[in-house]
Parts: sequence; structure tokens; C-alpha cells
Amino acid sequence: MRRRLAPALLLPLALLLSACGGNSSASTSTGDGTDGKGSLTLNVGDQKGGSEAILRAAGELDDLDYRIKWSTFTSGPPLLEAVNAKAVDIGGVGNTPPVFAAGAKSRITVVAAWHGTSKGDTILVPNDSKLTRTAQLKGRSIAVAQGSSAHYQLVASLKKAGLDFGDVEVKYLQPADALAAFTSGKVDAWAVWDPYTSQVLKARQGRVLTTGDGITNGLTFQVAAPAALADKKKSAAIKDYLDRLRRAYTWVYSHEEEWAKVWAKETGLPEDVALAAVRRTYTTRVPVAVDKPLIASEQEIADAFTELKLIPNEVDFGDFTDTRFNGDLPPSTTAPRPSEGS
Repeated sequence: MRRRLAPALLLPLALLLSACGGNSSASTSTGDGTDGKGSLTLNVGDQKGGSEAILRAAGELDDLDYRIKWSTFTSGPPLLEAVNAKAVDIGGVGNTPPVFAAGAKSRITVVAAWHGTSKGDTILVPNDSKLTRTAQLKGRSIAVAQGSSAHYQLVASLKKAGLDFGDVEVKYLQPADALAAFTSGKVDAWAVWDPYTSQVLKARQGRVLTTGDGITNGLTFQVAAPAALADKKKSAAIKDYLDRLRRAYTWVYSHEEEWAKVWAKETGLPEDVALAAVRRTYTTRVPVAVDKPLIASEQEIADAFTELKLIPNEVDFGDFTDTRFNGDLPPSTTAPRPSEGS
């Protein structure tokens, strides 16, 4: 019999739906706190253990001359709904939620990007599974969060293995439910991202069948509301905010253990799991420009979901980007920092 993860671990994991995925019905907490001073308020959408935590840990919230009002979302899609509704000026998500938002003709604009490895994006199988190759997933049941980065990773991994999306039985489950289904043997595989990958591997509840490394683009984004970008003062605050966030990520590169402890405290994850996820995924990310190769890469994702009829409209992803904050950042094709074990 497979050992199930302790129920106590399901709650922090449920809270960590992450920038990568989610469901528009996920809960939202607004008014979680305000930093800084001054008459201008920048409304920032965040996720548990996300931008606020990393900025605070790096000391980048100490001298703000504008105010940041934080709103916490459990996933990317509802955060982007808030951006579309002008309730949030800017917020962080993974590579797939903007495609779904663009397909819904939401008013969103990608203004900043980070490029990391996709080694934390995995398709997991139970330890006792007979599956050893992606092609063997044909006819099998796979849990995945709809509209998440894992959703596209699954599509791309199947294609690389010569399978169509319809060749597998997809079960759309949010991470907490998917984790329970996976550990109880109700699904054959689970397409997911860190820190869930690290959680399962550290608990020895499964093994990696394949990763998104070399299959998906490894991009994460900051997405702003067009109305905020059109406001001169808010646009200046957004530039400052992005500069601080980029410095905070640089701080993490040399403070892995310190950041892992903060992240563990913020999310309720065990420290060893948080550190594994930080090393495998978090510290690989480098800030890059929003450029033509990036747009082309995201366009591939949009086209794939359009072809599968999973988004309602064709998307020209370039229409949902703004390059004004690129500065002298390296191109989006810049190799990410090596992750642990590379």
C-alpha cells in the first residue's frame, strides 16, 4: 500500500497554488497589509510566499516613497481577473495564465519576465508504477490544474512523446485534491510544479517520469493593468517596484537557506522541502527582457491551447506585452542559473 502524505501537510500545500496555476474560483484575500508612505498607492496582487515575502526578506520594502497595498490570491487566474477589473495594478504569475486571460480578451499587459529552468515542472508517478516513459501514459489518468503551467507542460510532453492530448484521461484537479488522488492511487500520474514536486520527492511518495526542462519555456511574469500603465505616477511606481523585485531575486542567489526559511514560515512547508524547491527552481530565475523571442514562445502556448479548443479566442500575444521596462536586461533566451544537481 502507498503511504499517504500526512493530512497536516495538505493545508499549506493547498494555500500554495502558486503563480503557476489555478482556478478562477480560488479564494482571494484583500487588504492584507500596506507598506511604504506617500499619497500614491500601488495595488499589488501576490500569492502566498511570493513577491511580498521575497521583497521583505531582501530588505527591499524598507524605504518606499509610495504605498503598496497587498492582496493575496491562491493562484494566477483570479489574480489576472483582478488585474482585468483594475482592482490590482500589477501581480506575478507563471507562463500559462496570461495566455488564458488573453484568450478571454482580458485587459492585461505583461511588463516583466524571469527565465528559469523547468526542472521543477514534472510529471510524477507513484514509486511502484510500471511507467518509465512518457509514451506509456497513453490511456492513463493524469491529474493537472487547468490553466496552469503544468497544463501546458503536459500538452508539450505528450506531443514530444508522440501522443495527443486526447490519448490520456485528464482529471482537472487543484493541487490539494490532486495530491490526495495521487497518493491514494486514484490517478496514474500528476503533472505539477514546485514546491509540490519537492514535497512528493522528499516524502518519497513518487518519482519523476519526465520534467519540463527543454520542453517548456521556464518563464514567469509580472502582469500589469493597462490603466495603471497609462497613469504617469503609477507607471513610475511600477518601474521602481520591478527594480526592487529584480534586486530581491539577486539577493536570493546568495541567500538560499535564509530565503528557504522565510518561505517555509510563510507557506507552512517543511524547511527541507522549501530549500529543495528553492534550489531546484527559485534560484535558477534570472530577469530577462520582454522581447520577440519571448512573445513567440508564449504564442506557441496560445496556439496549442487554441488548437485544442481550450481557450475561446485566437490570441496575438504581442498585443498583451509592453517593453518599456526592459532597460538593459538580457534577452529572454538567456540561460537560467544552474539548479542544484546541474
